[in-house]
Amino acid sequence: MALTKEQIAQRIAKEVKNGYYVNLGIGIPTLVANFVRDDIEVDFQSENGILGMGPFPFEGEEDPDLINAGKQTITALPGASFFDSATSFSMIRGQHVDLTILGAMEVAQNGDIANWKIPGKMVKGMGGAMDLVASAENIIVAMMHTNRAGDSKMLKECSLPLTGVNCVKKIVTNLAVLEIRDGKFHLLERAPGVSVEEIKTATEGDMIIPANVPEMIL
Repeated sequence: MALTKEQIAQRIAKEVKNGYYVNLGIGIPTLVANFVRDDIEVDFQSENGILGMGPFPFEGEEDPDLINAGKQTITALPGASFFDSATSFSMIRGQHVDLTILGAMEVAQNGDIANWKIPGKMVKGMGGAMDLVASAENIIVAMMHTNRAGDSKMLKECSLPLTGVNCVKKIVTNLAVLEIRDGKFHLLERAPGVSVEEIKTATEGDMIIPANVPEMIL
């Protein structure tokens, strides 16, 4: 059975280590803060100027002054700090973030990512994604394996305008966990109940498949 967006975030939360500074992009990545283990300390950073984001607030407890980069209301953990965009991007460009979690529309087998523009559709700009993919050493992408038409988003080459080149390290989709090494997708885990054949069919790019592919543990 394919994962929900919440389950994708739950699986990615297992990649977060104690003491990490983690940037969460908009979309599925914002859900990751809800699933981090209670026994580790993690500081979530948002490019609009907060370090120390907590989970989403319960209904009725929202503070309209506390938002993430996607303009969703958030909570702030004890000790959280707030700062301007210049300071925020100094953190990002200065490589002070240990892990960046982003959404994407396409990922290529060499690690290219396209996540900011569909030609012909109005956008406000690339935003902070360009800085994040250029500066981060460790990038995990959270996304659906195929688009609404059923076409693969795991490609030999991206067809959409690129955000970053050769930068993605790992991808968690609704079907699988994939790692990018040596210019190919490497299948690490499959979603519970999803067959290797389903993942192969949904992946356009070259994929290395080990003899035994374990199911994800959420």
